Amino acid sequence: MKNRRALLMMALAVVFGLAAVALASRWLLRQTPGGSNKIVVAAQDVNLGQRLTPEMLKQIDWPADALPRGALRDGSKLVGRVLKNSVLRDEPLSEAKLAPAGTLGGLSALIAEGKRAITVRVNDVVGVAGFALPGNFVDIIVNTQANDSAISKIVLERILVLAVAQEVGRDETKPRVVNAVTLEVTPAQAENLDLARSVGTLSLALRNQVDPRPGTTDGATKGTLLGMQKPATTAPSAAPPVPVTVAARPRVQVATAAPRACVGVIAGVHRTQECL
Repeated sequence: MKNRRALLMMALAVVFGLAAVALASRWLLRQTPGGSNKIVVAAQDVNLGQRLTPEMLKQIDWPADALPRGALRDGSKLVGRVLKNSVLRDEPLSEAKLAPAGTLGGLSALIAEGKRAITVRVNDVVGVAGFALPGNFVDIIVNTQANDSAISKIVLERILVLAVAQEVGRDETKPRVVNAVTLEVTPAQAENLDLARSVGTLSLALRNQVDPRPGTTDGATKGTLLGMQKPATTAPSAAPPVPVTVAARPRVQVATAAPRACVGVIAGVHRTQECL
């Protein structure tokens, strides 16, 4: 009888213990982030212009009160989309970081609406010693001949570098010496740039990322470089005065008496002179 009662008490204790565990588990599940708070993040570092694959995506729990703006929850809808910004591992994905749906991968996904991409040939000096990296802004300088004089002039300002050589990654900070730089320009700027490289040599001037001030100049010539002023225009010399002709006065011929020969005559103590 006593054993049966002890068994009954043990059974009741087990039941109440299981019920307590179930209630505690349910309460804990409510306190921890649920499935509704899972967001899609990058499973690895992904460069801009790449198409997303399932291996590049994963879902992680995120606090409900700290969800990133525009965070995406369904990773299956992101497969095949193209990134227009580089993302790091575990970085949340959003529509702002993605190119429009249907965009093909590659450089074309990075070109802003209404812009064009044009590539110019550079060397280690023209390319700012390799420091003109994707994402930087540069000014374009052309050196050419104008009016029989050499001139260097900034022709395009604040031009975005899309790619250097064949690479479009924007995360590297080390210089890379390349032979080509791809720039994002408007159609009109593309025409000016194409003309500039045909009439002279191009140079890139790296500029501050957040400095919007224009660099308006008159260009540099040999005269301004050496501090030489342009020669003043020589005024035409005045015509020499016309000499006034003065009528010559007739010379008055003064008749002079012809010299006469004189002979002295001495007679005694007297002396006389006779002239012919």
